[in-house]
Amino acid sequence: MVSPPPRPADDVTLTFGGNATTLLRIGGFTLLTDPNFLRRGQRAYLGKGLWTKRLTDPAILPTQLPALDAILLSHLHADHWDRIATRTLDKGTPVVTTPAAAESLGRRGFRETLDLRPWQRHELTRDGETLRITSVPGVHGPGPLARVLPPVMGSVLELLRGGEVSWRGYISGDTLFRPWLGEVLQRCGPLDVVIPHLGGTKALGITVTMDGRQGADLVELLKPPVTVPVHYDDYDRFSSPLGDFVREVAERRAPGEIRAVVRGETISLRA
Repeated sequence: MVSPPPRPADDVTLTFGGNATTLLRIGGFTLLTDPNFLRRGQRAYLGKGLWTKRLTDPAILPTQLPALDAILLSHLHADHWDRIATRTLDKGTPVVTTPAAAESLGRRGFRETLDLRPWQRHELTRDGETLRITSVPGVHGPGPLARVLPPVMGSVLELLRGGEVSWRGYISGDTLFRPWLGEVLQRCGPLDVVIPHLGGTKALGITVTMDGRQGADLVELLKPPVTVPVHYDDYDRFSSPLGDFVREVAERRAPGEIRAVVRGETISLRA
């Protein structure tokens, strides 16, 4: 079950649906990320003959969704956008994603696909508030595997009031750690929260998302006050559980707080 929203003072919150699916309430805006509604035991096709089986049930279902201002999609893999999402989501809802995913979703009938290339921005404005979305490059697979896996993006989200940033967060998407991700700070500024996609996902025996060690590298690089890890135990291709990440961060005495979230729970994203 989805927990009730927190007290009104928490104006930036995350409700965790499992895997990389979250419901973000950022000021007056509501975003859904990487919608994945498959049930436990169902399989997601990743392309090139690769499948993965879901090990958990989702904590957010399409019938539970509020009105959405946009859907934020890191990349088009079936554990991030599945057949249930295609069938049930409102095809008039804006989808902010990569050019490759936008093209594919357009063919599926989604009428407002907003394709962002690295460091491009899209803004939503309402009642004196602006939500700015900046696409951040990512690397889903090393070397030749990058040509097999779909293009991926991370996102920096910024809430602006009166022209000033009142909150800034970074969602990594399914990327491996790379030192040039420090460019997030150079281009966008200090972060209030980082939401890394972890799990050490394996494809053809190769790691294609951050494991615990790489996740700790990211925390050391970006130094957020709060880190909310996701994407680590919902599918059978994950090889690095949440405990790996927690242990690495603790051993390094990395800055900030790890704010773990349970499926169905709503937490504040304020420091």
